[in-house]
Amino acid sequence: MGFKKWEGFVMSNSKIGFDNEKYLKMQSEHIRERIAGFGGKLYLEFGGKLYDDYHASRVLPGFKPDSKLQMLLQLKDEAEIVIVINAGDIEKNKVRGDLGITYDVDVIRLLNVFTGIGLYVSSVVLTQYEGQRQADAFQKRLEALGVKVYHHYRIEGYPSDLHKIMSDEGYGRNDYIETQRRLVVITAPGPGSGKMATCLSQLYHENKRGIAAGYAKFETFPIWNLPLRHPVNLAYEAATSDLNDVNMIDPYHLDAYGVTTVNYNRDVEIFPVLNAMFERILGESPYKSPTDMGVNMAGNCIIDDDAVREAAKEEIVRRYYIGLCGRKKGIVSDDEIYKLELLMKQAGVSTVDRKVAAAALKREEETGGPAAAMELPDGRMITGKTSNLMGAASAVLLNALKALGGIDDKVLLMSPEVIEPIQNLKIKHLGNRNPRIHTDETLIALSICAATDSNARLAMEQLEKLRGCDVHSTVILSEVDERIFKRLGVNLTCEPKFN
Repeated sequence: MGFKKWEGFVMSNSKIGFDNEKYLKMQSEHIRERIAGFGGKLYLEFGGKLYDDYHASRVLPGFKPDSKLQMLLQLKDEAEIVIVINAGDIEKNKVRGDLGITYDVDVIRLLNVFTGIGLYVSSVVLTQYEGQRQADAFQKRLEALGVKVYHHYRIEGYPSDLHKIMSDEGYGRNDYIETQRRLVVITAPGPGSGKMATCLSQLYHENKRGIAAGYAKFETFPIWNLPLRHPVNLAYEAATSDLNDVNMIDPYHLDAYGVTTVNYNRDVEIFPVLNAMFERILGESPYKSPTDMGVNMAGNCIIDDDAVREAAKEEIVRRYYIGLCGRKKGIVSDDEIYKLELLMKQAGVSTVDRKVAAAALKREEETGGPAAAMELPDGRMITGKTSNLMGAASAVLLNALKALGGIDDKVLLMSPEVIEPIQNLKIKHLGNRNPRIHTDETLIALSICAATDSNARLAMEQLEKLRGCDVHSTVILSEVDERIFKRLGVNLTCEPKFN
């Protein structure tokens, strides 16, 4: 997968609330200052998504999905990247929810993205390694690509047994990661991968070798200098509802400086242990609070608070719908739904606030069958219904492309001579009972027709304009349709029911 620079990325029908250029400049300068403060070498734990951070781009309109990557490019001569993946996650085929791919596949994707734009990836670390069969197979695949692989092991009593952690049976047992540059970025395909433990293990090893090095954390959310119940911070809780993360006031920062800041429970709970680790490794702790550990400057780059509040509220409702569908599929618990409902209440929103959902449900009532609706960047609401030819998802996609291209609604974009062979293939040879074409088949048919039809070609040219638009379906869509909407950059939600 190639790297894509997100020029002109704007959320559907949203005001710009975030100054991306200011962010790139301020963030890179702040990281350089932190490197200098530790004597020239810094292990930087990168929380959240380093690449394609769609959550941040939704709740901070103006923040581009590749902003953090662009920021690193300003430091590329000083930085190297180490990707961390939990060996247990490889074994159980853990999936990254926003992209629908497993963590090990995402590591390969990230390798290609980073190296493709000139960033140096020095190695991959398999954490919690216990000789898992699939982890060993993945290691062989990485080594065949010329990537160095290291092992870090489970430490009994972690994180409370400091005596064991700071010994040859603890961090000392882990492989020492050979690094070359002054900024070492530790990133991962998702949470629970062991990024912080990897950083601390390296500090232990560097200290034993007499090398001065420090640690800092780059976590976009929660934004430490926004209020605790600001919708942007609530949206972060909604996005991580499966992790039981809770935003809270940082008591250590308040005690040390008399200033109220926001962090999340895991960092606050682990801070006394981290502080003790820093004291043992470095002689004294460089930090007085979890907030001190962070380097995030995003809160300083918000230029329209009302815009980001509105965008974050919309995201909370989206997360609720996603949770409801997850519960319907049996992969989300009732407790998670209760938490999302509480967050909606705290943000002062409900499902009624999702206009595209109301439009889809109205269209379903009118037609008596599954329907879908899409809100275009200019606020126009486009709907699609189920027919013998195509499902509602395909219909709303075509109708949106017509509207964006100024094509008359009565114009047929796809020739029956192209559609019929696709339907015959599905029914006669692939064992499908439903002849309706999915969104992927719709786009293939449209692209074929575009070779000879100017309207179809015009419609194809509108695809990029769908990025950031909102879509709602009155039924849970197939994996194929979900995947296509994700690739188009569309924010999809569904009613929690199957067709």
